[in-house]
Amino acid sequence: TFSPTFHLLSILITAGPTWVAIDKVRVISNIASGETGILLSREAKRTGAKVTLLLGPGVSTCCLPRTVRVVHFRFFDELQKQMLGELLKHKYDAVIHCAAVADYRLRKVFGGKIGSDRKGLKLGLEPTPKILDMIRKEASSSVLAAFKFQPQALRSELLNKSRTLMARSGSDIVVANTVNNGKYKAYILKPDAVSGP
Repeated sequence: TFSPTFHLLSILITAGPTWVAIDKVRVISNIASGETGILLSREAKRTGAKVTLLLGPGVSTCCLPRTVRVVHFRFFDELQKQMLGELLKHKYDAVIHCAAVADYRLRKVFGGKIGSDRKGLKLGLEPTPKILDMIRKEASSSVLAAFKFQPQALRSELLNKSRTLMARSGSDIVVANTVNNGKYKAYILKPDAVSGP
């Protein structure tokens, strides 16, 4: 949960899945629920923070206080544009980036709708730009919290990858999380400490 020191701070949170287009009607997505971002938004608001939530497709806002400002996005490009706009227009004390951002996109999106009569289909993918890196560049004075999800990862592997992410992105905090045998585990990493189960 949030510390009382978050009282009256301005916090930007991202949550939910991110789409990338295949054609005019199909997308590549992931199975993120957005629940973590919703819970963080509720808790931050409860402590008195001013909260803006960038929220991906298919995530319900029924449990959010009406005073949480919600900005919806669906596609990667929308999230990237909205994030940049928020950071240029507002000064946030903290940015909590827990959306499940698409790591790859098509080099060229198909026009129209791909016919279903094809015997095979190859999709040429390329890496998406790292939104986390953009956040640190545009919000150099904000506390930045990133998330690293690695399913079925051993503790050592998960922590090593999270430390690499922290070093590359300049994040102040990384939440390293995994699921093993149906059990969820998370560790909170700071530059000089690790807490968790």
